[in-house]
Amino acid sequence: MALRKSEESAIPNTDLLSGRLRPLLTLLADGKVHSGASLGEVLGVSRAAVWKQLQKLEALGLQVESEKGRGYRLCGGLDLLDEQAIRAQVSGLAAPLLNELQVFDQVDSTNARMLAALDTGAGHGGVLLAEQQTAGRGRRGRNWQSPFASGISISIGWRFSGGVQLLEGLSLAVGVALARALARFDVPDVRLKWPNDVWCRERKLAGVLLELSGDLTDRCAVVIGIGLNMRLPAAAAEAIGQPWIDLAEVRPGISRNALVAAMLDELLPMLETFPESGFTAWREAWQALDQFAGTEVCLQSAQQRWCGIERGVDRSGALLLEIDGECQAFHGGEISLRPAGSGMP
Repeated sequence: MALRKSEESAIPNTDLLSGRLRPLLTLLADGKVHSGASLGEVLGVSRAAVWKQLQKLEALGLQVESEKGRGYRLCGGLDLLDEQAIRAQVSGLAAPLLNELQVFDQVDSTNARMLAALDTGAGHGGVLLAEQQTAGRGRRGRNWQSPFASGISISIGWRFSGGVQLLEGLSLAVGVALARALARFDVPDVRLKWPNDVWCRERKLAGVLLELSGDLTDRCAVVIGIGLNMRLPAAAAEAIGQPWIDLAEVRPGISRNALVAAMLDELLPMLETFPESGFTAWREAWQALDQFAGTEVCLQSAQQRWCGIERGVDRSGALLLEIDGECQAFHGGEISLRPAGSGMP
């Protein structure tokens, strides 16, 4: 059951906008023209106050058009995330596993906020979504671009007993779950790139970042952070340092709320059973979606580089690389995979 605003939240309410712009965003989300007077009447503020709020929307990177004598419209409209709409679409298997779910307009990092909740002993089964992150994190310290309402930025908190060794291959299982969620919407050509990327048509569609806290030998907690591109504006695309793709290019019109619900349908039951099943239960499905199976790739760490033929993964999720006729196993962490000769960072 969703927490009411009057109830104490396990996830710190650190929305950098504190929801002040949400009513205006909701009114403009349809992409139609609204007069300043009508907006002010609904919001209970003056036209001057409406104008000030519109300027704040532009600061978020949203394009607001002014039509003389008519009013204002948000170019292209918005598909805003909505807690109740998401909960209503989560299936019976996942629904009991979903505890607190919060949607913020803007936070620094959804993973950081979820880690803070887990550090207080809360957060298990919690889900935090943000329309925008100002300090979104990717692997190896990279920034994750998340323009307002243009993708899905989500973090899930989960507690495990038995130590971090039980979590081997978890990021790969998350990738399989995401691929299955996308399959519900007939997204074509979805593949997986070791250790934690979702690709589509040979470009990156989504990334996964797992962060751990607690006692790594006993009771520990993990945050599963996911960033998925829905409809990236051109300005944001310029800052991405690798080939990328968004759902607007291959399957436009997917509801963000419906997709989040499908992701939770796949992810929450997987997290519940993973300590018993381990990655072994997910290995075959992952290998069936392996983007680089049988191709020449290079692995890069901070100090070393290895090149060879990619031969899938072992039962722990380690990548198998054939070098000079012998297979070597490489675990995730700070190692990145690149197609041989790609020149990608």
